[in-house]
Amino acid sequence: MRIVGIEGTAWAASAALYDTETDEVVIESDPYEPDSGGIHPREAAEHMGSAVPSVVSAILDRAADTADSGGVDVDAVAFSRGPGLGPCLRIVGTAARALAGTLSVPLVGVNHMVAHLEIGRHRSGFDSPVCLNASGANAHLLGYHNGRYRILGETMDTGVGNAIDKFTRHLGWSHPGGPKVEQRAREGEYHDLPYVVKGMDFSFSGIMSAAKDAVDDGVPVEDVCAGLQETIFAMLTEVAERALSLTGTDELVLGGGVGQNERLREMLASMCEQRGAEFHAPEPRFLRDNAGMIAVLGAKMYAAGDTLAVPESSVDPDFRPDEVAVTWRGDGESVVRDPAASGTVRGAEATVTFDGDRVVKRRIPKSYRHPALDARLRSERTRAEARLTSAARRVGVPTPVVYDIDPASATLVFQHVGDADLAEALSADRCRAVGRHLAAIHGAGFVHGDPTTRNVRVGGDRTYLVDFGLGYHTVHVEDHAMDLHVFKQSVAGTALSPADLLEAFEAGYAAAGEDDVRRRLREIEGRGRYQ
Repeated sequence: MRIVGIEGTAWAASAALYDTETDEVVIESDPYEPDSGGIHPREAAEHMGSAVPSVVSAILDRAADTADSGGVDVDAVAFSRGPGLGPCLRIVGTAARALAGTLSVPLVGVNHMVAHLEIGRHRSGFDSPVCLNASGANAHLLGYHNGRYRILGETMDTGVGNAIDKFTRHLGWSHPGGPKVEQRAREGEYHDLPYVVKGMDFSFSGIMSAAKDAVDDGVPVEDVCAGLQETIFAMLTEVAERALSLTGTDELVLGGGVGQNERLREMLASMCEQRGAEFHAPEPRFLRDNAGMIAVLGAKMYAAGDTLAVPESSVDPDFRPDEVAVTWRGDGESVVRDPAASGTVRGAEATVTFDGDRVVKRRIPKSYRHPALDARLRSERTRAEARLTSAARRVGVPTPVVYDIDPASATLVFQHVGDADLAEALSADRCRAVGRHLAAIHGAGFVHGDPTTRNVRVGGDRTYLVDFGLGYHTVHVEDHAMDLHVFKQSVAGTALSPADLLEAFEAGYAAAGEDDVRRRLREIEGRGRYQ
């Protein structure tokens, strides 16, 4: 089978030929390079208008040269339907329809972000990995479950590449900014910047403002670049490890153009090695926007009969990956695993060892983080966990008793509570209890910070909240609503039938929580990228 792919979501006009028999992918690309600043949609569309016919023509010549018989010998045409810039997508869609009609072959519409993760899964040979998509306009954590790619975590404001570009535009540097930050960071010393992780979600707006202010205040730009890179990529690596812990899988793939950054790949590889997981980053030509990934996923979709009639082939600039019905994978496949629970348990941050009726939890040093950042986070989170675990008990929320704390070694000793994680014993009653517990701590003026199904213990008729390390005191509605959002994401991304569980959770919160928190939750749920 041979598939032509066409890509042009924003800046890279690209066409590719994929041969399933040889697994060979030939790619022709003509990137748009603005004279200054970031991507200008009108200029990008003008570039697509002239470059797409050229790269498609080059690929058709290749197809003709390698055909077994006369003609180009192509079985289908795949194209990027979205997400991306509308004017660019429409040019690509028009080109794909015209080519499919000329060749009398089916049309396949591909989600650009799903293609980023599928090329990683295809090249790695992994069964069902967590995927970190780190591209210009996006930053997602995705895992396949219940017939779709579920978003386990994502940026709550801007994409990782766009965030870095905003900083470099402030400096007057040309697009793209990422490679320039990477180069200057090698010459600098680490500069401390805000670190914002909320469960498996994250935010870049605060760190960008702080980085701009630091440069304006006279901090050497090389130092700010070093701090920016260390902080942003440590955030992405941490949430990737949290996703591995939540799902129980031991496979991680990287996708997206920012994945070309050497330091990010180094951090992810280090985290996986320390954790005992496998990591795969595709070769650079498959990380940046390219038609090869479109052709490879297009072949899988075509083989599954997932094609489009021309009247149904409109593009979608806001096409989210969790909207895609995944027809090319088996119903029984899932990123969710059932990790063995005996002896030592490995979470995202710490090792937990059971010693009779006591639990010893130690936040181990993370080799991927800068030592200064790592020491700060481990100490701060250990102190916060001890303080807020006890505070939750004082307002009637079941938590373990804190027996001892050693901030220097980031070690805590707790009472052993529960028989299992909530992830292993999901029920509507348990989720309702979690809702009540979160309402209680919000009423007391603090948040949990990471209320996933792995951070709730169950036993008998009691449901315990544990692991308050990301918690903090706050009365802001936004922070309280984020707690609810994090829990709902963890259930939706791993449960077989999440609807009733989520309804019970919100009912539990509504019985004791504030209505304005749930109203803000609706805003947050509509705030993710391309929502």
